[in-house]
Amino acid sequence: MHWNIVAECISEINLIIIWFYSRKSNLVPSLRNRLFQFCFFVTFCAMSFNIASTVMIAYPEKFPCFLTWLVTTVYFVATPLMGMAYFFYTLAAVFENKGNTMKIIIWTSLPGTVYFLLVIMNLFSNVLFSICSDGTYTRGPLISVTYIIFYLYGVAAMAVVVIWRKYMEPAIRRILVIFPMIALLVIIVQQLYPTVILSGSAATCALLIIYLYLQNKQNSVDYLTGLPNRQEFLKMIELLIRKSKYFNITVLSLRGFKRINDTYGQHNGDLFLQEIASYLKSISEPHCLYRFGGDEFVILSYGPFDASMSYNVKKLEQRMQQPWISGENSCVIPAVIGVVGYPECANTAEDLISGIEYAVSMAKAASDTNVYYCGHEMLASLRRRRKIVEILEENLKNNSFSVYYQPIISTATGKYTVAESLLRIPDSPLGPLFPNEFIPVAEETGMIVEITYQILDKVCKFVNRLSENGIEFDGVHVNFSGQQFSQIGLAEKVEGIIEANHTPFSKIKIEITESILADNAETVEEFALEMQQRGILIELDDFGTGYSNIVSVMNTPLDTVKLDKSLVWSAMEKKETAAMVKSLSTVFHEMGLQVLAEGVENAQQEAFVKSCGIDYIQGFYFAKPLPEEEAFAFIRNAQAKQEMIRGIQP
Repeated sequence: MHWNIVAECISEINLIIIWFYSRKSNLVPSLRNRLFQFCFFVTFCAMSFNIASTVMIAYPEKFPCFLTWLVTTVYFVATPLMGMAYFFYTLAAVFENKGNTMKIIIWTSLPGTVYFLLVIMNLFSNVLFSICSDGTYTRGPLISVTYIIFYLYGVAAMAVVVIWRKYMEPAIRRILVIFPMIALLVIIVQQLYPTVILSGSAATCALLIIYLYLQNKQNSVDYLTGLPNRQEFLKMIELLIRKSKYFNITVLSLRGFKRINDTYGQHNGDLFLQEIASYLKSISEPHCLYRFGGDEFVILSYGPFDASMSYNVKKLEQRMQQPWISGENSCVIPAVIGVVGYPECANTAEDLISGIEYAVSMAKAASDTNVYYCGHEMLASLRRRRKIVEILEENLKNNSFSVYYQPIISTATGKYTVAESLLRIPDSPLGPLFPNEFIPVAEETGMIVEITYQILDKVCKFVNRLSENGIEFDGVHVNFSGQQFSQIGLAEKVEGIIEANHTPFSKIKIEITESILADNAETVEEFALEMQQRGILIELDDFGTGYSNIVSVMNTPLDTVKLDKSLVWSAMEKKETAAMVKSLSTVFHEMGLQVLAEGVENAQQEAFVKSCGIDYIQGFYFAKPLPEEEAFAFIRNAQAKQEMIRGIQP
């Protein structure tokens, strides 16, 4: 019998080409990637021994009979077991990171093991094939087992994908079904035309599909620097965690790299990144280097953190303070470094990544260091922050934030005629949360915008309740965050909430801080003008805390200026501050503004602010922030008491 091996020879060349292009892809030594390489090895062996066996049988006079027996036996072992190798790859792709893949592989290798023993027994039984002393090749009665094993594993691979499809993305699912199907079709063609050898071609087709769609190095390598990308880094740390290997992550994050691109151009910016990547590669070996993001690189080093690693971090910090040269361009590129270790600092991939990102953000915010080591305390703080985010999200979803009210007294009438609304979370899974902790988180996450709208709605209902009970009240102050002024249609949203509650516009006073006015002067001025037209008043909060600008106050249509408590407290100790407070009160009154002093906590402070001609006083000496029911009762009782005093006066 004569066989046609042209297809096998061409397929082997294609196999070598695929191997050449895939050898640097998927550097993570995961079970899936190792099995992909195993598929290469088995396929190459099967095709090589198939071609060699065919040539030896075709020219028996040129080769010893025992050598032909040996080569053909290896071919019979490798060819059907290609199906088993591809089945194992499918298992690894489906159950990747599930932790039980090896157990499944061991049990499902039983048919392949039985077949291997059958091939060994063939040396004595000739049930698969025989080769006579003259070189004549004869098929044995169980030759069909060779195809059955291949079919068995091919069908099993498709069945695994169908049964456990929920574990996979649709695109991966399709690929894992297609490649064994194509391999099976090619083998069926070979059975129809037994003189044409196609088993290797079937495996090569399968390998090509796997490589193009699942193992392509373009999926794992950053095109600009040639480094493994973020996905490869994540896969590697997950693998190391499963193996309980000690390792450390050092992230280099460039500061303001957009400025480099703007100054030198995108092309030169890319050249600088390549220079930095080249340097990092030289100092990171034998450890792994990854491009973590657009302007971030990661060095993954093995073993516990020691003095040598500390030295390398210091060396890297010093190098980043020196200029980088690319062509005719030279510049210093500022950077920060974050370091986290496993398992000393964190024991999950999520905590490690969160820790690194938090350490980098802390380093960027710090003024005294460019390096931050993430430890247990930092991670505990980060976990608490994540919990606070969840609490804020839950309260926002359920509209369950508490609003406290701090009554404010008028120096002219002695009545509590206004109040400031204050956001509070008195009860949560973490216990009471204080504003100085959760307000910054709400602002960082952007939730403060919707939270403020909910507070405004609650304030309108509180004002209506006071009015319905015949309580004279001028209005309630609502604090606005700077993020509020980045919203399109802010004025319409505010007006809509007030109108929906049928609350008089004049009963609402919006408080903004000096920093908001400094950062968004034009936007705030336009908003304040529109609010003023509807009767909504604007108050400048915390005047005197560092952003004070009389010109901004003059240009913004304000109703009230609130003097920060630090001015009141300082005035009790320094004559200069006391004189300044009196002067400010006079100036603001001449500008047609009312003045409110906060932080009044004793009779001496009260006497001082009254002597300055200040219009309103806010502080613990008069009233603390109170829950809605207590605030309502306080205001009602205070006004009733005032009326009673007025009634008994002659």
